[in-house]
Amino acid sequence: MRSTAWRSTIAVVLSMALVNMGFVNVAGAGIVDTAALVTSSRDADLASIRAHLDRAEVRQQLEAMGVDPVSVEARIAALPDHELHRLAQDLENAPAGGLLAVLGVVFVVLIVLEFVGVIDVFKNGR
Repeated sequence: MRSTAWRSTIAVVLSMALVNMGFVNVAGAGIVDTAALVTSSRDADLASIRAHLDRAEVRQQLEAMGVDPVSVEARIAALPDHELHRLAQDLENAPAGGLLAVLGVVFVVLIVLEFVGVIDVFKNGR
């Protein structure tokens, strides 16, 4: 009896394996062109930089500094890919508060250094 159960189990497993061999999925592979990957990244970086430059306060500041918007566009278009990507990242990670945020960070660092005892910023009036 035992050998018959084993034989029928093995027969079922082998028949299922043979049936599943017909349903093997074929993966399609192809060569990915580097230019296709780089241009999409370059286009995204250009769009990000142009979005920042299209803001009204940025345009006003550039005009106040005497910078021509056409020359800005020409210079951005002439940037190599790695510099363009770095500029886009720097613009995304720039603090929103500008000078005020930097002053706040410096003040917090000075307070921490004062409490730790590294420096004596707030000297006693003795």
